[in-house]
Amino acid sequence: MTTDASDIILERMMSLHPKLIDLTLDRMWRLLAALDHPERALPPVIHIAGTNGKGSTQAMIRAGLEAAGKSVHAYTSPHLVRFHERIRLAGELIDEAALARFLDECERANQGADITYFEITTIAALLAFARTPADYTLLEVGLGGRLDATNVVEKPALTIITPVSIDHQQYLGDTLAEIAGEKAGIVKRGVPCIVGPQQDAALDVIETHAARLGAPLLVYGQHWHVWEERGRLIFQDETGLLDLALPRLIGAHQVHNAGAAIAALRHLGYGETECEAALRDAAWPARLQRLTKGPLAAAAAAAQAELWLDGGHNPAAGDALAEAITRLPPRPLHLVCGMLNTKDVTGFLRPLARAGQSLHAVSIPGSTATLSAEDTATAGRAVGLPAVTAHSVQDAVTDIVTHTPNARILICGSLYLAGEVLRDNG
Repeated sequence: MTTDASDIILERMMSLHPKLIDLTLDRMWRLLAALDHPERALPPVIHIAGTNGKGSTQAMIRAGLEAAGKSVHAYTSPHLVRFHERIRLAGELIDEAALARFLDECERANQGADITYFEITTIAALLAFARTPADYTLLEVGLGGRLDATNVVEKPALTIITPVSIDHQQYLGDTLAEIAGEKAGIVKRGVPCIVGPQQDAALDVIETHAARLGAPLLVYGQHWHVWEERGRLIFQDETGLLDLALPRLIGAHQVHNAGAAIAALRHLGYGETECEAALRDAAWPARLQRLTKGPLAAAAAAAQAELWLDGGHNPAAGDALAEAITRLPPRPLHLVCGMLNTKDVTGFLRPLARAGQSLHAVSIPGSTATLSAEDTATAGRAVGLPAVTAHSVQDAVTDIVTHTPNARILICGSLYLAGEVLRDNG
């Protein structure tokens, strides 16, 4: 197969359903049955839902398991630069030949029937995982939980729900309780569930759902605790106390994500060595990532400026990002932001406005769902950020370093924008 074979198949798969998102599991069950149910042949599954922190938590669990010598499959979405990032087979990103082969098998079995892009590509991932030996499978929910395409494993080894907040209301409901109910849909009868920090309205729903299914919960603040103390991460559960280095991933919110990862590893029987590795070795691009390569980084470095990238895109992510930025050594903060038109741009920017000095608004290249640069700038001004529009991220960075040497520049607002930046600067 040619190098571009997977891209050609993926493009065809985009046309199999008129909607990008259409939450139901009916099409999943049909195609899984046609493929002899690969979801029943997976290595033990750890299934992760939540609004924020899913990917970081998964990355830390994977680092801990791999430190124990275990081979781990991992499924994440969306990708940043190449689709291959979504599927990690026994520790390695899926190669082009394997990806094209599994996509082709799914496409042929589907026979042109209606199915969304995410559904059929998720099935390709499950097929790859079922055909490749490993010790564990880590599945990150794409959207919600109850009707997400990943929610087809009858008996996972463990489920995890990271913090739930308001996002994707058009699909999951308008209230925190409704959204939590969708996330709690990954909880399975009798299967333990690790629960990260939650607001009361979300926790009530999760606890009620778990009680109905007889699923034991390990809840932050009840069964395990995690906090930062004197530059260290302290974790405590009924097994005892761990005193560890802070996570490699930056931000106070990563302390809570690390706590969920450690709780999972401890539940699975792993000890301090694996927990240390989880925090030390995990890498997760576009989560407050310092950029040091490429033309953008070169332009920033020439003006003694710092360049950072983050893909957070909802109000809770804005809060976490603002808190993390304020912990860095002081520098004037200037934002470059592009967002999708389905997101709460005002809610995202409001906490960042307290830390930032200016906003350069951009549109997301190649995205039909991008919010216009002018609308993003208007939202910035509404929360007190002096804002202008820029034709591109490159133009925005150039303008900032021209007028403000020694700045800290944060490119933020969307994983899709982050992917475009990493394509040339990753």
